[in-house]
Amino acid sequence: MSKPSPIDDSRRRHPSVVDSPRERFAHPSEKAFARLLTLYGHEWSYEPVEFPLAWNDEGQPVKAFRPDFYLPGQRLFIELTVLEQRLVTKKNQKVRQFRALYPELALLVVYQRDFIALLEQHGMGKIVNLAA
Repeated sequence: MSKPSPIDDSRRRHPSVVDSPRERFAHPSEKAFARLLTLYGHEWSYEPVEFPLAWNDEGQPVKAFRPDFYLPGQRLFIELTVLEQRLVTKKNQKVRQFRALYPELALLVVYQRDFIALLEQHGMGKIVNLAA
């Protein structure tokens, strides 16, 4: 799999690259989304990179963001957000921080209603418990 562009040391970004087996997902929605990516022939990696968002005084990361998927062919990170809308505020803060610190990287956020519509469009039904 391709890795994202090199890291700019001037911003002290040190993402850890860890390959995760395709069978291990944190939530059933991620497994369903991975099936859709595969269906459409997209090469993807699951949670391949963690991006620090805040550092302590010693320069060690204390807050990070790990997007759910990376599509190397499109050079695109995807974050799947299936939380209830009222619980999305914290996730949106991380997304804003990510975009501010890493403006050269593309990130698509897929929200619950769009994900459900995508599942229904493909006859995959609904994931029973989306709010994990």
